[in-house]
Amino acid sequence: MSESDIRPEILALPKVLLHDHLDGGLRPATIIELALESGYDALPETDPVALGRWFRDAADSGSLVRYLETFDHSVAVMQTAEQLRRVASECAQDLAADGVVYAEVRYAPEQHLAGGLALEEVVEAVNAGFRDGERASGGTIVVRALLTAMRHAAKSTEIARLAVRYRDDGVAGFDIAGAEAGFPPTRHLDAFEYLQRENAHFTIHAGEAFGLPSIWEAIQWCGAERLGHGVRIMDDITGVGTNHEQLGRLAAYVRDTRIPLEMCPSSNLQTGAAESIATHPISHLKDLRFRVTVNTDNRLMSGTSMSREMQLLVDEAGWSVDDLRWVTINAMKSAFLPFDERLAIIEDVVKPGY
Repeated sequence: MSESDIRPEILALPKVLLHDHLDGGLRPATIIELALESGYDALPETDPVALGRWFRDAADSGSLVRYLETFDHSVAVMQTAEQLRRVASECAQDLAADGVVYAEVRYAPEQHLAGGLALEEVVEAVNAGFRDGERASGGTIVVRALLTAMRHAAKSTEIARLAVRYRDDGVAGFDIAGAEAGFPPTRHLDAFEYLQRENAHFTIHAGEAFGLPSIWEAIQWCGAERLGHGVRIMDDITGVGTNHEQLGRLAAYVRDTRIPLEMCPSSNLQTGAAESIATHPISHLKDLRFRVTVNTDNRLMSGTSMSREMQLLVDEAGWSVDDLRWVTINAMKSAFLPFDERLAIIEDVVKPGY
């Protein structure tokens, strides 16, 4: 599906995005311009259309590890304050143009130090870019950052402290990301315990490429407030499609406690976590009234947008506008934003828009 196939009424709907990676959403033309400016000569294509196609094709591998390799090129052109500020501003503007009214965009500060920046300078540049993008969009979008630590590295506590330091200046929370297999969230327990002591928010990538143990550790050992993806919670539901469907203890806990699932349908097809939009677990979990949300993950690698994800669910999974409204309110309820601010966006922006 191309952007031209999205119906105007879907594009016009207000949207809330909780799971979007800054380094996974660059404009291909921007990557090419920044590569030329910085002398980065390893791009596989130098035409914007061809480069965008390359990113999508390379990500369509069915492997999370191969999918993550595509980020080498986008991260390479995000190594100065000017580059980061531009990319963040364009991110906010692109989301606003897609009807997104609130977004939490995540990135790993530790991946942007090759040009000599300090961690603090990375965060301040991205924050400034988001504010630029908000202003350029006429105040139609609110963007907050999530600071991500890489699962295979040893900087999680340092990044967690950074998230707390800047939580009153545009940083909404913390996350860990990267290959799940062999890198369980409990490796970063010190960071999560620190965040809990500081009353700080965090989500954890879990249940995408790895199964129930990843989800269980993220929630019961680390205290995750939300799950990044969480698609494998389906492994704890038996008798699917029968009259004898039962939730296991973990699935029941996730539903009972309303733990939000940051689900990314198109991305899951690329990494092999789901086979099709029509059969993606998001629809079944929606029907079971789990707190599901719809997200983009990596707009560049998936060639997607929030409007496209919604249109796909309508066309291929039979979703209604009421379903889209429900998951949008779910997302806003689950945002790492003060309660009164969440409520204001729901009542003043989301509900009137539906």
